[in-house]
Amino acid sequence: MKEYLADVEQVLQDQKSTKDGLSSQEAEKRLEQFGKNKLKEGKKDSLIKRFLAELADPMIIILIAAAVISGVMAVVHGDSFADVIIIMIVVIINAVLGVVQESKAEKAIEALQRIAAATSNVIRDGKQITIKSEDLVPGDIIVLEAGDAVPADARIMESASMKIEEAALTGESVPVNKVCKLLNLDGQKDVPLGDRKNMCYMGSTIVYGRGEAVVTGTGMNTEMGKIADALSKAKDDETPLQRKLNQLSKTLSILVLVICVVIFAVSLIRAAAYGTGINAEVILNVFMVAVSLAVAAIPEGLAAVVTIVLSMGVTKMSAKNAVIRRLTAVETLGCTQIICSDKTGTLTQNKMTVVDHAGDDEDRLAMAMALCSDAKVEGDCDAIGEPTECALVNDAGKLGMPKYELEKKYPRIGEAPFDSGRKMMSTIHKTDDGNVIQFTKGAPDVVLKKCTKILRNGKEVALDDDTRKEIAHQNKEMADQALRVLCGAQRSWDQVPEDQSPENLEQDLCYVGLSGMIDPIRPEVKDAVSECREAGIRPIMITGDHIDTAVAIAKQLGIIKSADEAITGAQLDDISDSDLPEKIEQYSVYARVQPEHKVRIVKGWKSKGMIVAMTGDGVNDAPSIKTADIGVGMGITGTDVTKNVADMVLADDNFATIVSAVEEGRRIYDNIRKAIQFLLASNIAEVLAVFIATLMGFTILRPAHLLWINLITDCFPALALGMEKAENDIMQREPRNSRDGIFAGGMGFDIVLQGAIVTVLTLLSYFIGHRLEAGVWEITESADGMTMAFLTLAMIEIFHSFNMRSRRGSIFKMPGQNKWLWGAMILSFVLSTGVIEIPVFAKAFSFQTIEWNEYLIAMGLAISIIPIVEVVKLIQRKFKKTVS
Repeated sequence: MKEYLADVEQVLQDQKSTKDGLSSQEAEKRLEQFGKNKLKEGKKDSLIKRFLAELADPMIIILIAAAVISGVMAVVHGDSFADVIIIMIVVIINAVLGVVQESKAEKAIEALQRIAAATSNVIRDGKQITIKSEDLVPGDIIVLEAGDAVPADARIMESASMKIEEAALTGESVPVNKVCKLLNLDGQKDVPLGDRKNMCYMGSTIVYGRGEAVVTGTGMNTEMGKIADALSKAKDDETPLQRKLNQLSKTLSILVLVICVVIFAVSLIRAAAYGTGINAEVILNVFMVAVSLAVAAIPEGLAAVVTIVLSMGVTKMSAKNAVIRRLTAVETLGCTQIICSDKTGTLTQNKMTVVDHAGDDEDRLAMAMALCSDAKVEGDCDAIGEPTECALVNDAGKLGMPKYELEKKYPRIGEAPFDSGRKMMSTIHKTDDGNVIQFTKGAPDVVLKKCTKILRNGKEVALDDDTRKEIAHQNKEMADQALRVLCGAQRSWDQVPEDQSPENLEQDLCYVGLSGMIDPIRPEVKDAVSECREAGIRPIMITGDHIDTAVAIAKQLGIIKSADEAITGAQLDDISDSDLPEKIEQYSVYARVQPEHKVRIVKGWKSKGMIVAMTGDGVNDAPSIKTADIGVGMGITGTDVTKNVADMVLADDNFATIVSAVEEGRRIYDNIRKAIQFLLASNIAEVLAVFIATLMGFTILRPAHLLWINLITDCFPALALGMEKAENDIMQREPRNSRDGIFAGGMGFDIVLQGAIVTVLTLLSYFIGHRLEAGVWEITESADGMTMAFLTLAMIEIFHSFNMRSRRGSIFKMPGQNKWLWGAMILSFVLSTGVIEIPVFAKAFSFQTIEWNEYLIAMGLAISIIPIVEVVKLIQRKFKKTVS
């Protein structure tokens, strides 16, 4: 049953309970039936399982197969195991880097569990006792007081001015006045969670008053449980980069297998054609050639380079208060098109603040409001208590009237506590001259009816109808700005009144003024929203607050221009799932929403192919944060649940931090593409060189040579490319289309062209080396040719990395220098020269000592890649201008 639509007696009857609570025996039976009042914990994959999952990548499998074949060849021929060792080191490094990821989202469930109160006061066997909250069962009667965490979902039976903070569940920044009466549907199909004033829910907190309630749901059967269940069912989608790299991995794997099969068949045909015969040794030699091609085709360092570039980006972002929890989520920011942001605590400060006054004496009004409240303040700190009263006390403090001084001057001697029925509160104070003064605050329409006078120039004068209309107009103006308005009044007494009932105190009052308050926007957010729009990103506000408040805040921030762009959760329910994708672009503000609405909104945008980010701080944001392409949690005000589910946590809760994170994400993605182009162009050159050499009947490079190049002279420059600064116009571009492949924008053509150029230069180096060694141009095996080809290919890739600082721009016009790239060049140069010149390494790699003229020729061919690619870029720029 919907307990909030039933009276207390019906709920008690449905739960088979009474106002005296359950018996101990019945409670034990129900505990066995319903289980502990706990949330289910998610299962975690073991470390070994995660490690094995990393090894399941197609390219890794091919490398392992290559290592096995290399091992067999080493055993048969008694050769070095260098190939096997290098390949397995690559495999292990890649797997370890993949495993060292941040904690899984199951931690969110654990955080939800910790939200529940440790103990609860319940009535059992007619007596009030304290038990563990996890032992609560449906039908239990719980006793709630200010400061208590609500331990389960329950129907309120009694409420003595009880207010509950439900921001974590509903996004409502103002505590809710709770009642025990039956709710009226008012023509609605159902009552939204935030309007169920006769219910209290697990995870919320009592901030004022006291009450009693009958438990209607425990554990996973609570609203918090629904969130936990949604978290467990939500899937972690792959980021665009993950999807593209997986596609690339599959494509390269297929390519490798095809090349290996072709070269295997061609080699066997050549062996048969030249009469050498086909035997076990020939087959193993042919396999070794296939292994060489596999090693040449697979960019072994790609996964490591991408991971390390992302890690460096994460470090840089953390210095700017954006803490990334998943490495691959960094690049998602770069193509984010929609940012769905929670209002409370994200766009606003989550702190009610008085921002407007109306009345003749602002100081008198502030003093009256501060004294007629129960919020406390110590020293220069902010007030502690119910948020609305804290705002009033803090307002007086800003005007030079701290409450602790006011209380000394005007000690409280009587009161009529706040009651949600009469919507007022009154306090009686002694003055320093011995008189008695009463202050009353409450809803403007109610207080004004009790006023017969108004404070003007320090004197109480009669309140006429025209003035009442003027005050009503001022109240409306504040309300239209989505301010929460309270009215302050006073009454003088000759002596302390004996009858301090509300009926006696709250009449013949003197109107003092109006105080308007709101949860104000964060000052930096307006500029951040503007920057988002410049970057082609659409900000969306999603809040549990009232639509008038949401519209007012959204207009201030520039998220919307008119109220037509706002919609409530109830109105959203009337839009079918099939119609939502068509209508979702009409709205940029969603008010009075529930958790399931947030998830639906995120899914609606994603169904249109948009990359969606979702920000938030409350438990109610967790499912939508997990559903979004990238979830952004708040580090200060955010709950543990939100932080654990989020891909990125803002350490400063600053919405503007998202903008700098987007810029960093775009820079990282640009640099990763540069690194990928550089690596794949190098690998294509290796494949073509080995393939052509095999067809021509000589060995140009061995597997160990190719692995050395891929890991040393490829990886370091590729990493250095990841450190390139962002281009000047990076935040003026539209977000890239997430459906665009890695090779979009002509990158595929560039890779093939540059790979072909490197192939020609490498083969030319081999032929020159053979000519200088043998004195003839005959195509045969050549130790000098192999050594020169290795040196040329290794150094070409180092010099080519400078070309890749810009895909189209001239490197001679690039602003500044990439010191990391220069460092990578020096390191790669030293290592590549060392492996040739140091005897022990030269012997392991089967290199021949070459003469200085051979060395200089090889280096000259390598450096020629720079002017050649510069000419190609110049032609491309001219062609682009001609086309445009």
